[in-house]
Parts: sequence; C-alpha cells; structure tokens
Amino acid sequence: MNRAESETWYKRIRADKEREWFVVVLKKGDRVIGEAGLLRMFKPWRNTDMSMIIGEKDAWGKGYGTEAGQILLYHAFEQLGYHRVSIGVVGFNDRALHYWAGLGFKVEGICRDGYYCDNEFSDFVMMSILEDEFRKTRGRSLRP
Repeated sequence: MNRAESETWYKRIRADKEREWFVVVLKKGDRVIGEAGLLRMFKPWRNTDMSMIIGEKDAWGKGYGTEAGQILLYHAFEQLGYHRVSIGVVGFNDRALHYWAGLGFKVEGICRDGYYCDNEFSDFVMMSILEDEFRKTRGRSLRP
C-alpha cells in the first residue's frame, strides 16, 4: 500500500461503526508488533468477532498476544458490554488453536472444508467465549 492508499484505508476503518481496530505495540521502544480488533460488532445481539495478529515472529511466544487478547476481551465485555466474542481459525493452525483456547475460547463447531487456499480445502474451526467464562478466567474482576 502506498501512503495515499494507507490514509484512505485508515479513514474508512475509523468511520466503520461495526469494527474497532488497534495496533499492538511493545511498551519498550514503541515497536509495532501486530494488530488486533473487534469486527462484525452487532450490538443488538451483544455479539462480536475478534482478530489478533502478532506479525513480528521475534515477538512470538513471549506473552504479548495473550496480554493484548486479555485487554481486548476486557474491552469487549466490560467496556462495550458484549456477551459473546467469537473467532474462526483455520483447522491446521495448531498454534492459533492453542492461543485461542488459552484465552478461554471453546470450540463450538467445525465448518468442514470451509477454508480454501493454495488449491486446498481445510476445516474452519469456530470458537467463542462468553462474558461469564471470561470472568471466571479472570477471577472476580474482568480487569486484566
């Protein structure tokens, strides 16, 4: 993306009332290591989807994604009042499945061959967490 395209994309994302998007930044050095957000935010049903990408491989396995995920779930449940947060994960992505389970997400179904890439079909695993499940993982308080 060139600068003009980036600015157009940024303005469009900021104006979209059905999503909130954030960058994941290391406190030390202010280095951007990923992005996270809530999308398909449907307030009447108190449901939203979540996304988390730690794109910098040297930042993997250090707990940054877990901390960012807990903060974003706190935001979704406590500050925005959602009841359910869901995610779809490609079935062969064991690292992502482990990550989401570690945040408290539970498998609720599998879309057989629901993902197509590089001329191959793969299952798509649907997962979710409810506000009371998140509260249990955090103790009495939802605050991370």
